[in-house]
Amino acid sequence: MCLGIPGRVVEIHGDDPRMGVVDFDGVRREVCLAFTPEARAGDHVIVHVGFAISMVDEEEAARTLAVIRAIPDALRDELGTGGDGRDPTDTGDRPTGSRQDGTGRIR
Repeated sequence: MCLGIPGRVVEIHGDDPRMGVVDFDGVRREVCLAFTPEARAGDHVIVHVGFAISMVDEEEAARTLAVIRAIPDALRDELGTGGDGRDPTDTGDRPTGSRQDGTGRIR
């Protein structure tokens, strides 16, 4: 299944391509923001395969997330996380200076 998942932009960095960190109900992922140049920290975006493809308001994001949560394992499967929010492929090995803290979440 491939879904567009709503999340909140928590950090923006880079110009080419424009990237950011998006929080999906406690799970944070690096996302390309090139298709949503108007997105700012605090805004909500719909993310599909690592790309923010549109912006939505907070209410629409909450409604969409509620529908996705009603589908068994949909959020876990789309974000590639185990039931605890961790990436099951994450070994915790990070080069020095990495932004990730071993939980799969970006600090």
